[in-house]
Amino acid sequence: MGTQNKTLACYATHLLRNYPLPKLILVKGQGSYVWDAQGRRYLDFTMGIASNTLGHCHPYWVRKVQEQAASFVHCSNIFAHENQAFLARRLVERAGPGRLFFCNSGAEANEALLKLTRLYGCRETGQEGKKYTILCAHNAFHGRTFGSMSATPQAKIQKGYSPLLKGFAFGRLNDLQSFANLIDEQTAAIFLETIQGEGGIHVAEPDFLRGIRKLCDDHGLLFLLDEVQCGLGRTGTFFAFEHSGIRPDAIAMAKGLGGGFPIGAIWVAEPYTDCFRPGSHGTTFGGSPLACAAALAVLDVIENEYLLEAVEGNSRPWIERLQKLAARFPDAVADVRGLGYLIGIALRDDPMRFAGRLCEKGLLAHIAGSNVVRFLPPLTATSEELDQGADIFEQVLYEW
Repeated sequence: MGTQNKTLACYATHLLRNYPLPKLILVKGQGSYVWDAQGRRYLDFTMGIASNTLGHCHPYWVRKVQEQAASFVHCSNIFAHENQAFLARRLVERAGPGRLFFCNSGAEANEALLKLTRLYGCRETGQEGKKYTILCAHNAFHGRTFGSMSATPQAKIQKGYSPLLKGFAFGRLNDLQSFANLIDEQTAAIFLETIQGEGGIHVAEPDFLRGIRKLCDDHGLLFLLDEVQCGLGRTGTFFAFEHSGIRPDAIAMAKGLGGGFPIGAIWVAEPYTDCFRPGSHGTTFGGSPLACAAALAVLDVIENEYLLEAVEGNSRPWIERLQKLAARFPDAVADVRGLGYLIGIALRDDPMRFAGRLCEKGLLAHIAGSNVVRFLPPLTATSEELDQGADIFEQVLYEW
Protein backbone atom coordinates (compact mmCIF):
# COMPACT_ATOMS: atom_id res chain seq x y z
CA MET A 1 0.00 0.00 0.00
CA GLY A 2 2.93 2.32 0.64
CA THR A 3 4.09 2.19 -2.98
CA GLN A 4 0.51 2.54 -4.19
CA ASN A 5 -0.06 5.64 -2.06
CA LYS A 6 3.23 7.14 -3.28
CA THR A 7 2.21 6.55 -6.89
CA LEU A 8 -1.15 8.23 -6.44
CA ALA A 9 0.49 11.07 -4.53
CA CYS A 10 2.81 11.68 -7.48
CA TYR A 11 -0.18 11.74 -9.82
CA ALA A 12 -1.97 14.21 -7.57
CA THR A 13 1.06 16.46 -7.17
CA HIS A 14 3.07 16.33 -10.37
CA LEU A 15 0.74 15.65 -13.32
CA LEU A 16 -1.53 18.17 -15.01
CA ARG A 17 -5.18 17.74 -14.13
CA ASN A 18 -6.50 17.12 -17.63
CA TYR A 19 -7.49 13.60 -16.51
CA PRO A 20 -9.42 12.65 -13.38
CA LEU A 21 -7.17 11.23 -10.68
CA PRO A 22 -6.92 7.45 -11.38
CA LYS A 23 -8.25 5.06 -8.77
CA LEU A 24 -6.64 1.93 -10.21
CA ILE A 25 -2.90 1.30 -10.54
CA LEU A 26 -2.15 -1.38 -13.12
CA VAL A 27 1.16 -3.23 -12.93
CA LYS A 28 0.96 -6.15 -15.38
CA GLY A 29 -0.92 -7.41 -18.41
CA GLN A 30 -1.13 -10.77 -20.15
CA GLY A 31 -3.54 -11.65 -22.93
CA SER A 32 -7.01 -10.34 -22.11
CA TYR A 33 -6.18 -9.61 -18.46
CA VAL A 34 -4.45 -7.00 -16.33
CA TRP A 35 -3.44 -6.99 -12.66
CA ASP A 36 -3.53 -4.09 -10.23
CA ALA A 37 -0.99 -3.14 -7.58
CA GLN A 38 -2.79 -5.31 -5.03
CA GLY A 39 -2.63 -8.41 -7.22
CA ARG A 40 -6.25 -8.46 -8.33
CA ARG A 41 -6.94 -9.65 -11.88
CA TYR A 42 -9.33 -7.88 -14.27
CA LEU A 43 -10.71 -8.82 -17.67
CA ASP A 44 -9.65 -5.85 -19.79
CA PHE A 45 -12.25 -4.65 -22.29
CA THR A 46 -10.53 -1.25 -22.60
CA MET A 47 -7.30 -2.42 -24.27
CA GLY A 48 -5.69 1.00 -24.25
CA ILE A 49 -8.75 2.42 -26.02
CA ALA A 50 -8.55 -0.18 -28.81
CA SER A 51 -4.75 0.03 -29.07
CA ASN A 52 -3.71 -3.37 -27.71
CA THR A 53 -4.92 -5.29 -30.73
CA LEU A 54 -3.29 -8.54 -29.66
CA GLY A 55 -4.03 -8.14 -25.97
CA HIS A 56 -1.25 -7.59 -23.48
CA CYS A 57 2.26 -8.88 -24.13
CA HIS A 58 1.52 -11.28 -26.98
CA PRO A 59 4.68 -13.42 -27.08
CA TYR A 60 5.33 -13.02 -30.81
CA TRP A 61 4.83 -9.23 -30.64
CA VAL A 62 7.09 -8.99 -27.58
CA ARG A 63 9.83 -11.00 -29.27
CA LYS A 64 9.75 -8.89 -32.44
CA VAL A 65 9.83 -5.62 -30.50
CA GLN A 66 12.67 -6.86 -28.28
CA GLU A 67 14.70 -8.01 -31.27
CA GLN A 68 14.24 -4.66 -33.01
CA ALA A 69 15.04 -2.68 -29.86
CA ALA A 70 18.32 -4.58 -29.56
CA SER A 71 19.39 -3.79 -33.13
CA PHE A 72 18.02 -0.46 -34.42
CA VAL A 73 15.46 1.77 -32.71
CA HIS A 74 15.27 5.09 -34.53
CA CYS A 75 16.52 7.04 -37.50
CA SER A 76 15.06 10.11 -39.16
CA ASN A 77 13.14 9.94 -42.42
CA ILE A 78 16.20 11.31 -44.18
CA PHE A 79 17.18 7.63 -44.40
CA ALA A 80 15.34 4.50 -45.49
CA HIS A 81 14.87 1.30 -43.51
CA GLU A 82 13.26 -1.95 -44.50
CA ASN A 83 10.59 -2.06 -41.78
CA GLN A 84 8.91 1.10 -43.05
CA ALA A 85 9.16 -0.08 -46.65
CA PHE A 86 7.64 -3.49 -45.93
CA LEU A 87 4.93 -2.09 -43.65
CA ALA A 88 3.90 0.39 -46.34
CA ARG A 89 3.74 -2.38 -48.92
CA ARG A 90 1.56 -4.57 -46.71
CA LEU A 91 -0.86 -1.76 -45.91
CA VAL A 92 -1.14 -0.82 -49.59
CA GLU A 93 -1.98 -4.45 -50.29
CA ARG A 94 -4.86 -4.10 -47.80
CA ALA A 95 -6.09 -0.63 -48.78
CA GLY A 96 -5.48 -0.54 -52.54
CA PRO A 97 -3.22 1.38 -54.93
CA GLY A 98 -1.79 4.37 -53.11
CA ARG A 99 0.96 5.51 -50.77
CA LEU A 100 1.58 5.72 -47.02
CA PHE A 101 2.77 8.39 -44.62
CA PHE A 102 3.70 7.29 -41.09
CA CYS A 103 3.31 9.39 -37.96
CA ASN A 104 2.84 8.72 -34.25
CA SER A 105 -0.86 8.93 -33.34
CA GLY A 106 -4.43 9.13 -34.55
CA ALA A 107 -4.57 12.89 -34.09
CA GLU A 108 -1.46 13.26 -36.24
CA ALA A 109 -2.93 10.97 -38.89
CA ASN A 110 -6.15 12.98 -38.99
CA GLU A 111 -4.17 16.22 -39.10
CA ALA A 112 -2.36 14.87 -42.16
CA LEU A 113 -5.72 14.21 -43.84
CA LEU A 114 -6.74 17.82 -43.17
CA LYS A 115 -3.50 19.00 -44.76
CA LEU A 116 -4.13 16.68 -47.71
CA THR A 117 -7.49 18.39 -48.19
CA ARG A 118 -5.91 21.87 -48.30
CA LEU A 119 -3.27 20.67 -50.77
CA TYR A 120 -5.96 19.03 -52.91
CA GLY A 121 -7.97 22.25 -52.98
CA CYS A 122 -4.89 24.18 -54.12
CA ARG A 123 -4.20 21.60 -56.80
CA GLU A 124 -7.75 21.70 -58.12
CA THR A 125 -8.18 25.48 -58.18
CA GLY A 126 -4.61 26.66 -58.63
CA GLN A 127 -4.79 28.92 -55.59
CA GLU A 128 -4.96 28.74 -51.82
CA GLY A 129 -8.10 29.45 -49.80
CA LYS A 130 -10.64 28.86 -52.56
CA LYS A 131 -11.59 25.20 -52.04
CA TYR A 132 -10.93 24.02 -48.49
CA THR A 133 -14.12 23.35 -46.49
CA ILE A 134 -14.42 19.90 -44.95
CA LEU A 135 -17.79 18.36 -44.10
CA CYS A 136 -17.76 16.29 -40.92
CA ALA A 137 -20.43 14.67 -38.78
CA HIS A 138 -22.09 15.88 -35.62
CA ASN A 139 -20.94 13.82 -32.64
CA ALA A 140 -17.59 13.09 -34.29
CA PHE A 141 -14.23 12.84 -32.56
CA HIS A 142 -11.06 13.21 -34.63
CA GLY A 143 -8.45 14.27 -32.08
CA ARG A 144 -7.13 17.12 -29.95
CA THR A 145 -4.77 19.06 -32.22
CA PHE A 146 -6.23 22.37 -33.40
CA GLY A 147 -7.14 20.96 -36.79
CA SER A 148 -8.62 17.66 -35.61
CA MET A 149 -10.31 19.44 -32.70
CA SER A 150 -11.92 21.87 -35.15
CA ALA A 151 -13.36 18.82 -36.94
CA THR A 152 -14.79 17.58 -33.62
CA PRO A 153 -18.04 19.42 -32.85
CA GLN A 154 -18.14 18.62 -29.13
CA ALA A 155 -18.24 21.43 -26.57
CA LYS A 156 -16.25 19.45 -24.03
CA ILE A 157 -13.41 19.08 -26.56
CA GLN A 158 -13.46 22.62 -27.97
CA LYS A 159 -14.23 24.64 -24.82
CA GLY A 160 -11.54 27.20 -24.00
CA TYR A 161 -9.70 26.96 -27.32
CA SER A 162 -11.48 29.51 -29.51
CA PRO A 163 -10.89 30.68 -32.13
CA LEU A 164 -10.66 27.31 -33.81
CA LEU A 165 -9.58 26.54 -37.36
CA LYS A 166 -12.17 27.69 -39.88
CA GLY A 167 -13.41 25.65 -42.81
CA PHE A 168 -15.61 22.97 -41.25
CA ALA A 169 -19.33 22.28 -41.57
CA PHE A 170 -21.33 19.45 -40.02
CA GLY A 171 -24.00 17.06 -41.23
CA ARG A 172 -25.76 14.25 -39.42
CA LEU A 173 -24.37 10.74 -39.56
CA ASN A 174 -26.56 8.46 -41.71
CA ASP A 175 -28.46 11.46 -43.10
CA LEU A 176 -27.14 11.79 -46.64
CA GLN A 177 -29.24 14.82 -47.51
CA SER A 178 -27.81 16.78 -44.58
CA PHE A 179 -24.40 16.46 -46.21
CA ALA A 180 -25.65 17.14 -49.73
CA ASN A 181 -27.21 20.39 -48.49
CA LEU A 182 -23.83 21.63 -47.23
CA ILE A 183 -21.87 21.23 -50.46
CA ASP A 184 -20.84 24.43 -52.23
CA GLU A 185 -17.96 25.67 -54.39
CA GLN A 186 -15.63 25.85 -51.38
CA THR A 187 -16.21 22.24 -50.30
CA ALA A 188 -13.15 20.04 -50.74
CA ALA A 189 -13.82 16.86 -48.73
CA ILE A 190 -16.14 14.81 -46.56
CA PHE A 191 -14.45 13.39 -43.45
CA LEU A 192 -16.11 10.69 -41.34
CA GLU A 193 -15.47 7.98 -38.78
CA THR A 194 -16.71 4.67 -40.15
CA ILE A 195 -17.86 4.03 -36.57
CA GLN A 196 -18.03 6.99 -34.21
CA GLY A 197 -16.07 5.78 -31.19
CA GLU A 198 -15.75 8.54 -28.59
CA GLY A 199 -19.15 9.88 -29.68
CA GLY A 200 -20.95 6.77 -28.45
CA ILE A 201 -20.40 3.89 -30.94
CA HIS A 202 -22.57 5.02 -33.83
CA VAL A 203 -22.09 2.96 -37.00
CA ALA A 204 -22.15 4.63 -40.40
CA GLU A 205 -24.68 2.56 -42.35
CA PRO A 206 -23.47 0.91 -45.58
CA ASP A 207 -26.04 2.73 -47.73
CA PHE A 208 -24.98 6.04 -46.20
CA LEU A 209 -21.30 5.39 -46.95
CA ARG A 210 -22.16 4.40 -50.49
CA GLY A 211 -24.18 7.60 -50.84
CA ILE A 212 -21.28 9.69 -49.52
CA ARG A 213 -18.97 7.99 -52.01
CA LYS A 214 -21.30 9.02 -54.84
CA LEU A 215 -21.62 12.58 -53.52
CA CYS A 216 -17.85 12.90 -53.50
CA ASP A 217 -17.54 11.47 -57.00
CA ASP A 218 -20.28 13.72 -58.36
CA HIS A 219 -18.85 16.91 -56.83
CA GLY A 220 -15.11 16.27 -57.06
CA LEU A 221 -14.60 15.91 -53.29
CA LEU A 222 -12.16 13.80 -51.33
CA PHE A 223 -13.76 11.06 -49.23
CA LEU A 224 -11.70 10.72 -46.03
CA LEU A 225 -12.25 8.03 -43.40
CA ASP A 226 -11.01 8.05 -39.81
CA GLU A 227 -10.44 4.39 -38.90
CA VAL A 228 -8.18 5.16 -35.95
CA GLN A 229 -10.40 3.27 -33.48
CA CYS A 230 -12.55 1.03 -35.67
CA GLY A 231 -9.93 -0.26 -38.12
CA LEU A 232 -7.23 -2.93 -38.00
CA GLY A 233 -9.58 -5.91 -37.71
CA ARG A 234 -11.78 -4.67 -34.87
CA THR A 235 -15.02 -5.24 -36.80
CA GLY A 236 -14.04 -8.56 -38.38
CA THR A 237 -12.70 -7.00 -41.58
CA PHE A 238 -9.31 -5.32 -41.81
CA PHE A 239 -10.94 -1.92 -42.38
CA ALA A 240 -14.41 -1.23 -41.04
CA PHE A 241 -15.51 0.40 -44.31
CA GLU A 242 -15.15 -2.95 -46.09
CA HIS A 243 -18.60 -3.90 -44.77
CA SER A 244 -20.08 -1.30 -47.16
CA GLY A 245 -18.07 -2.27 -50.23
CA ILE A 246 -16.77 1.28 -50.84
CA ARG A 247 -13.21 2.57 -50.98
CA PRO A 248 -12.34 6.03 -49.66
CA ASP A 249 -9.69 8.37 -51.04
CA ALA A 250 -7.66 8.41 -47.84
CA ILE A 251 -7.65 6.55 -44.52
CA ALA A 252 -6.32 7.51 -41.10
CA MET A 253 -4.94 4.65 -38.97
CA ALA A 254 -3.35 4.45 -35.52
CA LYS A 255 -4.25 2.83 -32.16
CA GLY A 256 -4.40 -0.88 -33.04
CA LEU A 257 -1.77 -0.61 -35.77
CA GLY A 258 1.08 -0.78 -33.27
CA GLY A 259 -0.50 -3.23 -30.85
CA GLY A 260 0.24 -0.85 -27.97
CA PHE A 261 3.28 0.88 -29.41
CA PRO A 262 2.65 4.44 -30.73
CA ILE A 263 2.30 4.62 -34.51
CA GLY A 264 -0.09 6.33 -36.89
CA ALA A 265 -0.43 6.33 -40.65
CA ILE A 266 -2.43 7.63 -43.55
CA TRP A 267 -3.05 5.83 -46.80
CA VAL A 268 -3.74 8.09 -49.78
CA ALA A 269 -5.24 6.75 -53.02
CA GLU A 270 -3.08 6.96 -56.11
CA PRO A 271 -4.82 9.93 -57.83
CA TYR A 272 -4.03 12.17 -54.84
CA THR A 273 -0.57 11.09 -53.75
CA ASP A 274 1.08 13.90 -55.71
CA CYS A 275 -0.55 16.49 -53.41
CA PHE A 276 2.32 15.93 -50.98
CA ARG A 277 5.70 17.12 -52.23
CA PRO A 278 9.12 17.05 -50.54
CA GLY A 279 8.95 19.45 -47.60
CA SER A 280 5.14 19.73 -47.50
CA HIS A 281 4.80 17.54 -44.42
CA GLY A 282 7.05 15.63 -42.06
CA THR A 283 7.71 14.01 -38.70
CA THR A 284 10.71 13.20 -36.54
CA PHE A 285 9.63 9.92 -34.98
CA GLY A 286 6.97 8.72 -37.44
CA GLY A 287 7.62 5.32 -38.98
CA SER A 288 10.69 4.49 -36.90
CA PRO A 289 12.24 1.00 -37.18
CA LEU A 290 10.86 0.07 -33.75
CA ALA A 291 7.33 1.38 -34.38
CA CYS A 292 7.16 -0.35 -37.75
CA ALA A 293 8.47 -3.61 -36.25
CA ALA A 294 5.61 -3.50 -33.74
CA ALA A 295 3.08 -2.90 -36.53
CA LEU A 296 4.52 -5.64 -38.72
CA ALA A 297 4.19 -8.03 -35.78
CA VAL A 298 0.53 -7.04 -35.40
CA LEU A 299 -0.13 -7.77 -39.08
CA ASP A 300 1.70 -11.10 -38.80
CA VAL A 301 -0.43 -12.24 -35.88
CA ILE A 302 -3.69 -11.03 -37.45
CA GLU A 303 -2.90 -13.11 -40.51
CA ASN A 304 -1.22 -16.16 -38.96
CA GLU A 305 -3.77 -16.60 -36.18
CA TYR A 306 -6.76 -15.84 -38.46
CA LEU A 307 -7.97 -13.11 -36.12
CA LEU A 308 -10.34 -11.49 -38.62
CA GLU A 309 -12.21 -14.77 -38.91
CA ALA A 310 -12.14 -15.19 -35.13
CA VAL A 311 -13.63 -11.74 -34.54
CA GLU A 312 -16.29 -12.34 -37.17
CA GLY A 313 -17.27 -15.73 -35.73
CA ASN A 314 -16.99 -14.99 -32.00
CA SER A 315 -18.63 -11.57 -32.04
CA ARG A 316 -21.99 -12.71 -33.42
CA PRO A 317 -23.13 -14.89 -30.50
CA TRP A 318 -21.56 -12.44 -28.05
CA ILE A 319 -23.48 -9.48 -29.46
CA GLU A 320 -26.67 -11.56 -29.60
CA ARG A 321 -26.28 -12.35 -25.91
CA LEU A 322 -25.69 -8.68 -25.05
CA GLN A 323 -28.79 -7.74 -27.03
CA LYS A 324 -30.86 -10.36 -25.23
CA LEU A 325 -29.66 -9.02 -21.89
CA ALA A 326 -30.64 -5.52 -23.01
CA ALA A 327 -34.12 -6.79 -23.86
CA ARG A 328 -34.42 -8.40 -20.41
CA PHE A 329 -33.36 -5.21 -18.62
CA PRO A 330 -35.00 -2.40 -20.64
CA ASP A 331 -35.08 -0.09 -17.62
CA ALA A 332 -31.27 -0.16 -17.50
CA VAL A 333 -30.20 -0.59 -21.15
CA ALA A 334 -31.44 1.57 -24.01
CA ASP A 335 -29.44 0.02 -26.86
CA VAL A 336 -26.60 -2.28 -27.87
CA ARG A 337 -24.77 -1.16 -31.00
CA GLY A 338 -21.51 -1.61 -32.87
CA LEU A 339 -19.72 -4.28 -34.88
CA GLY A 340 -17.27 -7.04 -34.05
CA TYR A 341 -15.22 -6.22 -30.99
CA LEU A 342 -16.32 -2.57 -30.85
CA ILE A 343 -19.56 -2.52 -28.89
CA GLY A 344 -21.42 0.25 -27.08
CA ILE A 345 -24.00 -0.34 -24.35
CA ALA A 346 -26.26 2.72 -24.15
CA LEU A 347 -27.53 3.05 -20.59
CA ARG A 348 -30.48 4.90 -19.10
CA ASP A 349 -28.52 5.84 -16.00
CA ASP A 350 -25.03 7.02 -14.99
CA PRO A 351 -22.47 5.15 -17.16
CA MET A 352 -19.58 6.06 -14.86
CA ARG A 353 -21.28 4.39 -11.92
CA PHE A 354 -22.12 1.38 -14.10
CA ALA A 355 -18.50 1.08 -15.25
CA GLY A 356 -17.44 1.32 -11.62
CA ARG A 357 -19.68 -1.63 -10.73
CA LEU A 358 -18.21 -3.62 -13.63
CA CYS A 359 -14.74 -2.84 -12.32
CA GLU A 360 -15.67 -4.02 -8.82
CA LYS A 361 -16.62 -7.37 -10.32
CA GLY A 362 -13.46 -7.64 -12.42
CA LEU A 363 -14.30 -6.13 -15.82
CA LEU A 364 -12.70 -2.93 -17.12
CA ALA A 365 -14.70 -0.86 -19.63
CA HIS A 366 -14.48 2.66 -21.05
CA ILE A 367 -17.13 5.36 -21.31
CA ALA A 368 -18.07 6.77 -24.74
CA GLY A 369 -20.39 9.69 -25.42
CA SER A 370 -22.72 10.77 -22.64
CA ASN A 371 -24.34 7.46 -21.71
CA VAL A 372 -22.42 4.56 -23.24
CA VAL A 373 -20.20 1.88 -21.74
CA ARG A 374 -17.82 0.65 -24.42
CA PHE A 375 -16.48 -2.91 -24.75
CA LEU A 376 -13.17 -3.23 -26.65
CA PRO A 377 -11.79 -6.75 -26.14
CA PRO A 378 -8.56 -7.61 -27.94
CA LEU A 379 -8.79 -9.38 -31.28
CA THR A 380 -7.31 -12.41 -29.52
CA ALA A 381 -10.19 -12.64 -27.02
CA THR A 382 -11.73 -16.12 -26.92
CA SER A 383 -15.41 -16.93 -26.85
CA GLU A 384 -14.94 -17.97 -23.22
CA GLU A 385 -13.50 -14.56 -22.33
CA LEU A 386 -16.34 -12.81 -24.14
CA ASP A 387 -18.79 -14.94 -22.15
CA GLN A 388 -16.97 -14.04 -18.94
CA GLY A 389 -17.43 -10.36 -19.75
CA ALA A 390 -21.10 -10.92 -20.55
CA ASP A 391 -21.53 -12.80 -17.26
CA ILE A 392 -20.19 -9.83 -15.31
CA PHE A 393 -22.38 -7.47 -17.33
CA GLU A 394 -25.39 -9.61 -16.46
CA GLN A 395 -24.49 -9.64 -12.76
CA VAL A 396 -24.34 -5.86 -12.68
CA LEU A 397 -27.68 -5.60 -14.48
CA TYR A 398 -29.29 -7.90 -11.91
CA GLU A 399 -28.05 -5.69 -9.09
CA TRP A 400 -28.66 -2.38 -10.84
